[in-house]
Amino acid sequence: MERISYRLLPVFVLGVSLLFHQSMGLNAEGQYLLDIKSRIGDTYNHLSNWNPNDSIPCGWKGVDCTSDYYPVVWCLDLSSMNLSGSLSPSLGGLVHLTLLDLSFNALSQNIPGEIGNCSSLESLYLHNNLFEGQLPVELAKLSFLTALNIANNRISGPFPDQIGNLSSLSILIAYSNNITGSLPASLGNLKHLRTFRAGQNLISGSLPSEIGGCESLEYLGLAQDQLSGEIPKEIGMLQNLTALILWSNQLSGPIPMELSNCSYLETLALYDNKLVGPMPKKLGNLVYLKRFYLYRNNLNGTIPREIGNLSSALEIDFSENELTGEIPIELKNIAGLSLLYIFENMLTGVIPDELTTLENLTKLDLSINNLTGTIPVGFQHMKQLIMLQLFDNSLSGVIPRKLGIYGKLWVVDLSNNHLTGRIPRNLCRNENLILLNMGSNNLTGYIPTGVTNCRPLVQLHLAENGLVGSFPSDLCKLANLSSLELDQNMFTGPIPPEIGQCHVLQTLHLSGNHFTGELPKEIGKLSQLVFFNVSTNFLTGVVPAEIFNCKMLQRLDLTGNNFVGALPSEIGALSQLEILKLSENQLSEHIPVEVGNLSRLTELQMGGNSFSGEIPAELGGISSLQIALNLSHNNLTRPIPAELGNLLLLEFLLLNDNHLSGEIPDAFDKLSSLLGCNFSNNDLTGPLPSLPLFQKTGINSFLGNKGLCGGPLGNCNESPQLSSHPPDTEGTNFRIGKIIAIISAVIGGSSLILIIVIIYFMRRPVAMVASSQDKPSSSPVSDVYFSPKDGFTFQDIAVATDNFDDSFVLGRGACGTVYKAILRCGRIIAVKRLASNREGSTIDNSFHQGGDLVSWVRNYIQVHSLSPGMLDDRINLQDQNTIPHMITVMKIALVCTSMSPLDRPTMREVVSMLMESNKLEGHFDSSSSPSPSHHSNSRDELIIHG
Repeated sequence: MERISYRLLPVFVLGVSLLFHQSMGLNAEGQYLLDIKSRIGDTYNHLSNWNPNDSIPCGWKGVDCTSDYYPVVWCLDLSSMNLSGSLSPSLGGLVHLTLLDLSFNALSQNIPGEIGNCSSLESLYLHNNLFEGQLPVELAKLSFLTALNIANNRISGPFPDQIGNLSSLSILIAYSNNITGSLPASLGNLKHLRTFRAGQNLISGSLPSEIGGCESLEYLGLAQDQLSGEIPKEIGMLQNLTALILWSNQLSGPIPMELSNCSYLETLALYDNKLVGPMPKKLGNLVYLKRFYLYRNNLNGTIPREIGNLSSALEIDFSENELTGEIPIELKNIAGLSLLYIFENMLTGVIPDELTTLENLTKLDLSINNLTGTIPVGFQHMKQLIMLQLFDNSLSGVIPRKLGIYGKLWVVDLSNNHLTGRIPRNLCRNENLILLNMGSNNLTGYIPTGVTNCRPLVQLHLAENGLVGSFPSDLCKLANLSSLELDQNMFTGPIPPEIGQCHVLQTLHLSGNHFTGELPKEIGKLSQLVFFNVSTNFLTGVVPAEIFNCKMLQRLDLTGNNFVGALPSEIGALSQLEILKLSENQLSEHIPVEVGNLSRLTELQMGGNSFSGEIPAELGGISSLQIALNLSHNNLTRPIPAELGNLLLLEFLLLNDNHLSGEIPDAFDKLSSLLGCNFSNNDLTGPLPSLPLFQKTGINSFLGNKGLCGGPLGNCNESPQLSSHPPDTEGTNFRIGKIIAIISAVIGGSSLILIIVIIYFMRRPVAMVASSQDKPSSSPVSDVYFSPKDGFTFQDIAVATDNFDDSFVLGRGACGTVYKAILRCGRIIAVKRLASNREGSTIDNSFHQGGDLVSWVRNYIQVHSLSPGMLDDRINLQDQNTIPHMITVMKIALVCTSMSPLDRPTMREVVSMLMESNKLEGHFDSSSSPSPSHHSNSRDELIIHG
């Protein structure tokens, strides 16, 4: 045994020696790579063949070596391997590495400074990882580096000042990080830099003028940063520049004219900044420019005619600026132009016919300007045109009749103009139309079958026109129709049950028409319906319970119809409902307690019905209720539930004109958001809660309750004077009362005109409602609204004045007699009966022919302007006190009767304008006009064309 062991000993030693040689044989670069692997998570085992028993790593995945006798690692490409973990400092040992690509992984933590030891590195790709921290300054030692890409990481801090030492750098890409600070001036040292992209960071400060030293720069991209200051004129030194991308910063000042020296520019994107001043005319020298984006700045002046020299331009967007003047006809010279956006400026004049010669134009948007004239007929011959947007201008005339025959239109928006005539029938001839908006014009006639049968149609908006006919049932066959707005027209007849076939419909707006009959229960099949408004029609019957199957509903408005019966309890299933308006119907019985389940409700309008019983305490659980809770003008009884005090966000609470009893709950002290309230005309008793609003609110909000006291009602120890007929107030109070409304009526065929001036006495009740369209202001005084249930007719006035007996006369003037009338509801009004015009007058004739006073005045103004000739000829037309005053009031009346509701002032603005006029006390200038409001201005042009 012993002899055998000795005999085998040399073999054993040889084996051990070989094993030792193999374990120690992996060269140094292999050892560095193994250390790199040790810190990396390799979920998919991409690095499984990295064998420590190998002598060299040259066969390992992702590793390339030179072919020398002593090979070294020159390329490490581990991109797109789903690697995680961090990068080892051992990376610095790979001193022969010329390419390192770790892109598209999930590597994190800092980039080790030891990377600066890779002195041969030429290409470094670390993009699309999770690297963080600052860029190591040691990078600046890589003098052979030509490409550095660190985009889409979490790198923070500024670029190191030493970055200018990378003298060989040609590509620097660093977008989508968290880089901060200013750009270092040393960037100007990078003479070979061709691409610099560092957008979507937090880079601040100005664009350094030294950037002009990057003489090879072709692409400069710094969009979505925080750059400020002016664009340096040295940018003009970059004569190789093809793309300048600086959009969405805070750059200010003018566009430097030196940009015109960048003669090879193909893309110029300076939009979404704060640039000011006019466009330099010399930009017309950029003959290679293809994409020119200056939108969303503060540029002013006119569009230079030299822009027509941009013969290579494909897309031009100057929208959302303050440009003035006319659209230059020289744009016709840009033969290849496919997109032209100049919307939301202050352009005037007509749309040049020359634009219709641009045969390649596909998208044209000139909306939100002050353009006048007609729509050029040539648009109908443009075969490539797919989008035509001209809305919010002052265009008139008819729409080109053949529009849509030759082009494959997919978006047409001509809304908010003064267009007349009919809707062209061929708009969808090529079956591409997905959006058609012609709302707020003066269009007439029927909706053409070419539109109602347009299969791809998604949105059809024709509101505020003079369209007639029945509901177009063919629309229900359009499988893609999601939005239908036909409101404020003259449609008649029932809403057909076929409406239930519009399965993808999300918006259905039919208000302000003459629809009759019952609401079809098939609406309940519209499972995606979000907005449903049929207000101000003549609908009857009960509210179908099926409608509450529309579980996606957010806004439901049934106001101003003749719905009767109980409100179905199924309403509580509308969990997404935010606005519910049921006012001015004939709904009765109890308010369903299930309304309290509408947890997202912000506005609840149920006034002007016949609801009875108590107010459900469950309403106090709708914590989101903010805009208004209006239960006024019903038959509600019993005490107000204290739970309403939980509506902490509520701004307007209207409970007036019911039969509520008991005290106003002390819990209302918590309603700190309340801006207005009305408890008048109930049977309430006791002191007002201590909420400051109750103490400051006018007495009108509490009148008609025999037992209320405190606050404006006086001390609770005294007998309150809450008679429903307060003492008459004349003389000074009559003159200083606030004018709330002016109502004109033409009775029969006579020329009797009643201008009813309702005087707001401090002791008379009014009902306030907050509209979701006009969000209440911070003032506790809301616009005043008189419910139709509390309205009055000419007959009421005649009875109240004993057929205009002289005993009711308050005074006489040159243009009529003023009577005092106390209506049955106790409201005091002043009625002015104007002197009748002579028989056979122009006004009388126009009425006999079916006209109306407003139309007659507008037609007169179009011919004669605002002149005294429209007034009764028995008035002293030389009176420089009365005549200008009457013309001023006429202007106010015309603004109030504008065709578009958006152009009409609110009641509060009318009061302000009338009171301002009254303050002048006879000293009127014939050119004066009422104060402008945010809805309208008082220019004669607006009055004529409104």
